[in-house]
Amino acid sequence: MELGNLHPAVITKTKKRVGRGIGSGLGKTSGRGQKGQKARSGGGVRRGFEGGQTPLYRRLPKRGFKNINSKTYTEVTLTMLNKSKATEVTPDTLLEEGIIGKINDGIVVLGTGNLEKKLTVKATRFTKAAAEKIQAAGGKIEVI
Repeated sequence: MELGNLHPAVITKTKKRVGRGIGSGLGKTSGRGQKGQKARSGGGVRRGFEGGQTPLYRRLPKRGFKNINSKTYTEVTLTMLNKSKATEVTPDTLLEEGIIGKINDGIVVLGTGNLEKKLTVKATRFTKAAAEKIQAAGGKIEVI
């Protein structure tokens, strides 16, 4: 059947008009059945309600925990350090140049990529590989 020349009213489904007489099939109780919580105005149960039985979210054990002492470090690779124009790289200079979005609890320098220039890098932590590569390029590392 080609739908191109049909009137839009033929294609769209008509809205259910409840409570409009016995002949409609949805008169009187409007398809809600006889009495009960779901038949009432504003009736029904909340999400996860199981008729008074202890709901699933309370039957299952809690898992894991959030360590309040954990630190979130911003990761910086050697490839990212190559983009820096400064010779002395600090978290603040990286933030100003737009290399990182925010400092969080500190900066950790990862040994991914290669360093192409001599830099003095100040950061909270360095991986062994990063420290070796920075020193091999003639730079210095400084833990702050």
